[in-house]
Amino acid sequence: MNIKSASYLISSPTVEQCPAPDKPEYAFIGRSNVGKSSLINMICNNQKLAKTSQSPGKTQMINHFMVEDIHEKPYKVNSWYLVDLPGYGYAKVAQGKRKQWIKMIENYIRKRENLVNLFVLIDSRHKPQEIDISFINQLGEWKIPFSIVFTKADKSTQKEVAASVKTFLTALGTHWAELPPHFVSSAIKYRGRKELLHFIDGCNQAIFAAKKGM
Repeated sequence: MNIKSASYLISSPTVEQCPAPDKPEYAFIGRSNVGKSSLINMICNNQKLAKTSQSPGKTQMINHFMVEDIHEKPYKVNSWYLVDLPGYGYAKVAQGKRKQWIKMIENYIRKRENLVNLFVLIDSRHKPQEIDISFINQLGEWKIPFSIVFTKADKSTQKEVAASVKTFLTALGTHWAELPPHFVSSAIKYRGRKELLHFIDGCNQAIFAAKKGM
């Protein structure tokens, strides 16, 4: 898959105000300051696409981006949505605002009918956090398709990253009979970009083929 273009579309305060669910959609979520915006920019090869910030809680709405990719043989342009969701961590905001975000995120995840996959971002430098494990287990109860992206792999050695990933997956394995797909990424070194795009492309092609066969 080659990205032809990626552009900001709209920020929505509720799932009901999101764009029409007429394209495959991939959303990104994680604790505050896990590197969502940087990962999105890396995937789309556009460092100015999603706004990045060192301050947790920068993303406060459901942010949609329109992405177009090119397949050369045969030549075809496909379009899909990419979504940047607010973090589920402990941003320094009022309790009422935090509850509003939690409800908005849950409504989006459970009601967005064209959501193909939710990418859950985990900081590869840290030990397993209960908030991440609990969130992932909740996705299982809701039967939401998801995969895990371990971010900031450039901040540690490959050995340290591998050990951290193994520790997290082992902790997750106590609740899951089968582990979800996972990726290791670095927005700085563009690590994981090819694998993530290949995964998205595979999902898209399956959807397009199913629609064509209807």
